[in-house]
Amino acid sequence: MDELHEKKNALERSLREMGSAAVAFSAGVDSTFLLKVAHEVLGERAVAVTVDSRLSPREEMEEARRFCEKEGVELLVVPFEPLDIEGFRQNPANRCYICKRAIFTAIRARAAERGLARVVEGSNTDDDSDYRPGMAALAEKGIASPLREAGLGKAEIRLLSREMGLATWDKPSYACLATRFVHGETVSAEKLAMVERAEREVRALGPRQVRVRVHGKLARIELPPEELPALIRHAEYLDGALRALGFDYVTLDLGGYRMGSMNRTPDRT
Repeated sequence: MDELHEKKNALERSLREMGSAAVAFSAGVDSTFLLKVAHEVLGERAVAVTVDSRLSPREEMEEARRFCEKEGVELLVVPFEPLDIEGFRQNPANRCYICKRAIFTAIRARAAERGLARVVEGSNTDDDSDYRPGMAALAEKGIASPLREAGLGKAEIRLLSREMGLATWDKPSYACLATRFVHGETVSAEKLAMVERAEREVRALGPRQVRVRVHGKLARIELPPEELPALIRHAEYLDGALRALGFDYVTLDLGGYRMGSMNRTPDRT
């Protein structure tokens, strides 16, 4: 057996030993793969838990529902309002910790109501290379990260997802909308909605992997470098569309898309 499938077997053993699990499910690449494997191993003892929040576009919520219906997985929906969490709006450097702690407190409560032994989530080994204060919240709450524990990285998860026939195998990576704001910039319902609409405008022009980062009234668009030339042809339209949403300046980041670009600080570059 090759190393990749040995890792998958290790994942299956870990899930089987849990007996039952609530899978934090966002409909992204990692959580979809994790939920699929958990359901294969545990059957009805694997339950998907999706957080219904303004931090994710509506289409992600609908995609989560469709997947669970198709696969016959029970889906629990947890309503969540991040703007009510003390300290979240101020967007400090540990915002992700504040948010994850609240989210997984709510998920654990639902899991306990259903009598599920563990809560699991989809972090992978690639996440160790970025500044992730939310990981501390997972540890505090006793949340398991079986993909990381099995040694699986994003590329390997995509390969296995393709092998298993999951449509998400080539889905662009996604992160909550709060990651679009520079630390210290106040986060509001209006700004989150503005970013969601701005990214929808950009994706409508063709790019799949899009981030619209917010610096006050300036929108900084990140795309994979190979997609930059094509988007420049739509510069005039995009400038007008994003200005209409409330931005004063619209820029294209020549460095291209990079995970965690808002985590760059004087001591983390």
